[in-house]
Amino acid sequence: MKEYDIIAIGSGSVTSVVTQALSRDDTLSVAIVEKDAPGGICLTRGCIPSKMILYPAELVSHIKESSKFGIDVDIKNIDFKKIMKRMRDHIDEQSKNIGNSLKQSENLDFYHTTGKFIDDYTLKVGEEKIKGDKILICSGSEPLVPPIKGLEESGYFTSEGLLHLTELPKRVVVIGGGYIGAEFGFFLSMMGSDVTILGKREQFVPGEEPEISDVLKKKLSKHMKIRTDHEVVEVKKKGNVKLAIAEDENGERKGFKCDGILLAAGRKSTSEYLKPERSGIETDDKGWIKVNKKMETSKENIWAIGDATGKYMFKHVANKESEIVYYNAFTEREREMDYHAVPHALFTYPEVASVGMVEEEADKEHDILVGYYPYSDTGKGMAMMAEDYFIKVIVEKGTYRILGVHIVGPQASTLIQEIINLMYTQDQTAHPIFRGMHIHPALSEVVERAFYNLHSHNH
Repeated sequence: MKEYDIIAIGSGSVTSVVTQALSRDDTLSVAIVEKDAPGGICLTRGCIPSKMILYPAELVSHIKESSKFGIDVDIKNIDFKKIMKRMRDHIDEQSKNIGNSLKQSENLDFYHTTGKFIDDYTLKVGEEKIKGDKILICSGSEPLVPPIKGLEESGYFTSEGLLHLTELPKRVVVIGGGYIGAEFGFFLSMMGSDVTILGKREQFVPGEEPEISDVLKKKLSKHMKIRTDHEVVEVKKKGNVKLAIAEDENGERKGFKCDGILLAAGRKSTSEYLKPERSGIETDDKGWIKVNKKMETSKENIWAIGDATGKYMFKHVANKESEIVYYNAFTEREREMDYHAVPHALFTYPEVASVGMVEEEADKEHDILVGYYPYSDTGKGMAMMAEDYFIKVIVEKGTYRILGVHIVGPQASTLIQEIINLMYTQDQTAHPIFRGMHIHPALSEVVERAFYNLHSHNH
């Protein structure tokens, strides 16, 4: 059995920890274990490939709206194969380069196989056994497949499988009305598919503020059918045609015909493969690894980051958690993870971006002020005919400490960044926005004016 100073499970964000540790001490022996394509979820089957295909979808949506600006244009053809090939060529090359780099690195053994714990600090990787003094778990997550009658027999593809499509399905039913379903439903509809999203929750994209979700649903419904309160209970197949049967809020069943089913019902832990409990690592009832604010597991010298913890499944969070692990595992400077302002964005058109608390949550803990401002009441927003879009800000009354911000509209993921940065200052207040200047007429004025439009919250 080979023994290492460090075993890293996964080849995404955790590799930065390994790189920093080796730059500090190049005598360390390291093993990296990766069961999937090198590079981690974000690069190989998440953020990067999805945004590479969502951007063409955004361009199509702009073209479809161009007539309201007096521009008469027709789309002659959408080369689905070319769009997918561009994405796949880039991702495959990047992943291959990372794999080659790992294989050629000194002091590092790359195990491109499934790893699972078999004892304390001990893993079986393929047919070999390895042991580590320190273990870093960044094992990711995978698509959740709910037990829907007939689903396996009828066939489906997940967000990961979609990235390998070479032919565009004419009709698609998306099972799941959350972030993944919204983004990929938007993509497929812009490519030319007839898309129906079936979400079992009452609210479309239920993680957002209700009024944000309402605007998003209204805008995306121009391009696809969105049914909330519809839980898919069975899937049937006859020939090449599939029928997704959903039960609505009244218990009535409806059938939706399609050629392909995109399963976007959430993510699940990989603990069923990893078996962390065999090394005394505690997990919750869904298999997510329990950690404290230092990213330590219940087992000394074993840390976990990213999707493996089931907390905030975003690449930027995993990157920040990696920093915390590096300091705690390899330096004398202990650090704790701060989740008070975790941002995220939804890359449909319009975009959605959020950070911090929603209003209902903030109102329970603070005396709050809430400010709204529509895009259309700014010079740039008027020029863009950006109707229905807005920003909502929530601050603590008296201190103006920023508690949460929610945006739906063009460039939301960019506009929110100045607020995220303020939420990581010492006092976390909006005062710099009041003191500063915003370019006129830029979309950033919508941020400034929302804070100037704060009102007392009505209980």
